[in-house]
Formats: sequence, structure tokens, C-alpha cells
Amino acid sequence: ALLEAGYPVVGVVTQPDKPAGRGGKLRPSPVKEVALAHGLPVFQPRRLRRPEVVAQLKELGSDLTVVVAYGQILSREALEISPLGSINVHASLLPRWRGAAPIQRAIMAGDVETGVCTMWMDEGMDTGDVCLTARVPIGPDTTGGELHDELARVGAELLVETVRRVEAGDAPRIPQPAEGVTYAAKLEPADEVIDWARPAEELYNQIRALNPWPGAYTNGPRGRLKIWRASVVPNPEPGAEPGTVVSLVRREGFTVAAGDGALLVREVQPHGKARMDAQSFVNGGGVQVGTRFSSPEASRREPAPGEA
Repeated sequence: ALLEAGYPVVGVVTQPDKPAGRGGKLRPSPVKEVALAHGLPVFQPRRLRRPEVVAQLKELGSDLTVVVAYGQILSREALEISPLGSINVHASLLPRWRGAAPIQRAIMAGDVETGVCTMWMDEGMDTGDVCLTARVPIGPDTTGGELHDELARVGAELLVETVRRVEAGDAPRIPQPAEGVTYAAKLEPADEVIDWARPAEELYNQIRALNPWPGAYTNGPRGRLKIWRASVVPNPEPGAEPGTVVSLVRREGFTVAAGDGALLVREVQPHGKARMDAQSFVNGGGVQVGTRFSSPEASRREPAPGEA
């Protein structure tokens, strides 16, 4: 966005290349690929706090540092590399959802609105003064992937406007209020596990928040089953044990009892197979009325591309 707006970028710092795929071949971050395509210098230190790294970056002569989803808390020395300071783009309406996973946590909490902030960075975790803010609604069916893409688009526009305001010398510095602070903890394997004892509305929010990555799953007679799409519906068998398939719905899927209400499951992915509509899973004998799903122990998973 900055290049398209005509701002000169003197260097790019991104995470080191990471192993990916079954062969474990090192893969560069998308940021590195774009930077190299534009002929920009790329730096990939394991720890940006190291004095020799900070000294190397100071030699670039940047006026302003821009940080987006870098994955490390920067030292004061790193934040002071550029004379105009350091600006961060954060995908929430600060001080709500400070931290690593604001997009998913907002959906999981049932928020109906989020947004993007540009922020003057300090040594805390997303605690600096806010510069500019843009609000974005969260629809009742919005997935984590859809919200990510919309916030990325809005954030790019907001960043360009922020840099323009910094250049003009009139960029705001608005201290964050002490009230309303919440934290968006990094996603852990336990966040992917569907606990059928919870209300159906919470499970629905979990499923859409983790679509398309890393996905929410349960255990059934055929092993692990990821659930990609579902709807909240009344429970046709209110006395049924949570996790029990209570009905098959023609052309739509199957209904599973939850702690409060039920989920009509519409799209699934059996372990080791491709995603499929739930009706195809039913037709293949995957479930029947009375089938029980359980809440498995969380297992380790591979990090997402670019995740710290």
C-alpha cells in the first residue's frame, strides 16, 4: 500500500524462512516475496532486540518505522530506530483485543463490530497512543478469513492516511482508556476443540472464527472430524446428551445437541480427506441419529504461515 501511494520504503524486516510442507523445505514469508519482487532490502533477524541488528537497521536512514503483525514485542532501542517513531497497524478497536489473535477472539466472543487502529508503539503489548481508527461490522455469518481480508483492505488504506498525517505533522496521539481492556491470547490447540456442553451459539462462533484456519474439530466413530460450517437451531430432542446426533436434515446435514440448543452441521472434513458438504458425509454413512461426538484432548498443530 505504501509503495502504491508513492512512499519510498528503504528496507523490510520479516520473520526468517520457515520449514513448510511434508518435505520441510524452507519457505519465505509473503512479505519477503513482495519485498524482493520490488527490489527492496530484506532483513530476517531471529531477534530484533539484538544491538547489532538495531545498528544495522539504523544505517538505512528511515524516517518512520511501520510494523504490521511482526510477532515480536520490540525493545525501546528498536522502536527508536526512526526519528519519527514507530507506527503499528492492529486489527481491533483498542483497547479491546490487545494481543496476538484479535480477529478470531472478536468473533469467538460474538462481537458485532471490530476495526483497525494505527498506534504509536511503546514497549507494552498494544498499549501505545492510538493515531487513527476505522470501524468494521462483523456480520452474523462472517468467518475469520473473511474478516481478516476486510480488515487487511481497510488497514492498508488507514496506514497510508496515517503516514500522510505523520508527514504533515498533524497525526493524532490519543491515549487508550484504562477501561474496556481485553486481551486476544494467541490461538492454542485447545481453542480448536469443540466442547458440546457449551451453548450452540458459542460453538457456532468458534467454528466461524477458526475458518479457514486452523478449524474446529470433534471426535466421532470415524475419528477426528473438522466442522467448517454450521447453523444454530432449536434442539429437537431437548433431553439429548450434548454431542449426540439428534436428527438428519434432508439436503442440509445433521443436527447435534449442544449444552443449550443445537447445531445444524453443514460442511465437514474427515481426517485426511477433503472438505465436503455434510449431506455427502451422511450419505457415506458418516453419521446417523444417535451417533455420539466427543471432545478430544487437544493435540499440537503446525503454526500458520507467518505465525510467530
